[in-house]
Amino acid sequence: MPKVQLVELFAHGLGVIDNARLELGAGFNVITGETGAGKTLLLGALGLSLGGDVSASRFALSSDTRTAAVFVRSGDEEIVVSREATSSGRLRSSLNGAPSSVEALRALAQELVVIHGQRDSLNLRSQSEIVRLIDRSGAVNTEDLDAVRRCLRESRQLRGNFGGDAMSREREFDYTVYQLSELDAATITSASELDETLAELTRLTTLREGQAALVTVLTLFDAEGDDAVLSQFARALSQLPEGVAYDSVRDNLRGALIQAREAMHELSALADPEVFDETVTQELEERADALQRIARKYGGTIETALATRDDLRSHLERLTSEADRLSGLDEEIRDLEGREVTLARRVRQDRVDAATHLTDAVRAQLARVALANASLRFVVEGDDGADAEILFTPNPGRPEGPLATLASGGELSRVLLAISLVTASEDVVAVFDEVDAGLGGQVAQQIGECLSEVGRRQQVLAVTHLATVAARADHHFVIEKFIEAGVTRTVVRALSGSDRVNEIARMLAGDEMTVESRALAQQMIENPPEVRTGADFSR
Repeated sequence: MPKVQLVELFAHGLGVIDNARLELGAGFNVITGETGAGKTLLLGALGLSLGGDVSASRFALSSDTRTAAVFVRSGDEEIVVSREATSSGRLRSSLNGAPSSVEALRALAQELVVIHGQRDSLNLRSQSEIVRLIDRSGAVNTEDLDAVRRCLRESRQLRGNFGGDAMSREREFDYTVYQLSELDAATITSASELDETLAELTRLTTLREGQAALVTVLTLFDAEGDDAVLSQFARALSQLPEGVAYDSVRDNLRGALIQAREAMHELSALADPEVFDETVTQELEERADALQRIARKYGGTIETALATRDDLRSHLERLTSEADRLSGLDEEIRDLEGREVTLARRVRQDRVDAATHLTDAVRAQLARVALANASLRFVVEGDDGADAEILFTPNPGRPEGPLATLASGGELSRVLLAISLVTASEDVVAVFDEVDAGLGGQVAQQIGECLSEVGRRQQVLAVTHLATVAARADHHFVIEKFIEAGVTRTVVRALSGSDRVNEIARMLAGDEMTVESRALAQQMIENPPEVRTGADFSR
């Protein structure tokens, strides 16, 4: 029983599809219908629900477009994914009824569905998907390598938190010691020392400038030379004429001169050469420069510099205390690196062997999917073989190249069918869009056999135009288009009994069904050719 099944698919307002609801079953499900009826649109609805990036021109989205898909995983877990057009023309995404991102839907889609279509993106373009197929087919066990790599990442991260490898840590230790020595040498007394130093320097500078101005004033007023203000005052006073009329003025001027001389004596008392020490000012300037340099280098302020000093002390203590432990960690990392190389070589060889085995197995299926002349091989490179790709050539003697580049749309679909015959997984639903395009006769019958065979191991949903393919399905749906009141509409029906016989007959003979075509259709449904089960390529 497959672990994942698509149980319901719904589409509304998508191109010619008004309303369509499919209730799918286990095994091989097929969708048929006339050209243009909307078969591929139904697969487009599935892709849209799973976060597909589709254009409005291709899928004819409308303002009321809604799509939804319901999956059941492991028998009881129900998963509902949906997209709905908004009034702005954008698509709203939901997961189990709750708003979701389109990225979340796309990530979930990789766990649920693999779509093989001529226009859809190919999962096998991803190296990881190719490697997954190789590992599964060859039972390649990477648990030991994965565990070693996890330990290696954790150990490297831990070492990185402590400064990296031994040489890096030594450089960090030396630089930490240098910074701490520089801060300790600064002997900062407090967070406010720079402000206090600058304030004292400002006070002394103001005092120095005041003493210089005082000396200048004393020189101008009372110097020994004849140019002094008081000397000139005294000379001018002595030249006043004698007489009673001048006595009063002379007395006032003489009193002013006496007061001026007394004021000069007071100023002279304030002039103290010892009050200003140039050496102290120079020391303060040098201290301010040193503190400012430390502040600029360690955070912009003395406070942050002190905080940095404390942090550096703690860091140095940690580096010192962890030295022995980190030395052991270096040795552990070297041991893990050696184990990684050994295990990677072993995994690479296992993947080389698995790729060779898988190549042979898929090549054996190419004729069944109408690629008898094509060649394909799985190639692995890299230390552990994780650089994987599929090389392909459709014709003998022609150069091979990447599958997604050289294969046409039809070839691509059939190659994926051949791979599915070998690697079918019950963990996902396989969807095939017109894998039988351009084929007929015995080849088409073989494609039907292949799809039926894959459906025995995983749920399959396919669109087909061929009766021989549709007749092999376990569940058959038809999409029909009609015009009602000038409006094109579609309807989707699950077919059984005579309805299914009629649809197979239509696919055989067209609209002009005959007794013979219905009889042949009945025979194809009731007595399908013997299914040639593929060999078991698991190891």
